[in-house]
Amino acid sequence: MAKIRRLNMDAIRSSLEVTQHNFKKINSTLTIKRKPPSDEVIDNLLAGYAKIDAYLENGTDLFGMGNSHLILELNHIVLYHNSAISIEEDKSQFKATQLHFYDGKDGGIGQLMDWLSLNKNTKIWKKTAGVFTHIISQPQLFLEGNHRTASLIMSYLLIKEGLSPFVLSYENAKHFFEPAELIKKRRKKTLIDEYIHLPKQTRLFAKLLQNEQTQKFFVND
Repeated sequence: MAKIRRLNMDAIRSSLEVTQHNFKKINSTLTIKRKPPSDEVIDNLLAGYAKIDAYLENGTDLFGMGNSHLILELNHIVLYHNSAISIEEDKSQFKATQLHFYDGKDGGIGQLMDWLSLNKNTKIWKKTAGVFTHIISQPQLFLEGNHRTASLIMSYLLIKEGLSPFVLSYENAKHFFEPAELIKKRRKKTLIDEYIHLPKQTRLFAKLLQNEQTQKFFVND
């Protein structure tokens, strides 16, 4: 495993805030318009990046045996870390997401782990993009927050290999949202999607990740 570098949270926040402030311009380039990230969304994402930073610093294997609850925790963080919902609503939402996450009949974490096992020797770019594709295509891994959680999981995989995390920016937003919009309409178990459309989008997304490599999201050694 490559040397683990600590994340520069200020640089990540700055990128997300610039994206937020320029979202009207970003939306003008998108086929399907999206809501700009709120301050709460940004705070929650920062908490998610801090969590994967801690996982990597501690040597925690996000995909290790018995650690699937850590992936579920990332989704909870991006949705509710800095949220005003009640304790009862929080528990209700988490329980519903948990049931969906562990549902083996129509996707779920088991299917993702099977995919990772089959692709353990795949190049990191394609593997990371494939994880993103797997999470947001139908049926999605989570009830909500799939794009954000998938971005964190991609970042975990990339950093583990000594590569830059994926962070949404003004410059990459169109190249992130447009293919993601196509991916989330596809189904994993439909032949034409599984063997033609999803692999094509995965290749395009892998190229995006490769082009996004930068040192600015790491703390200087």
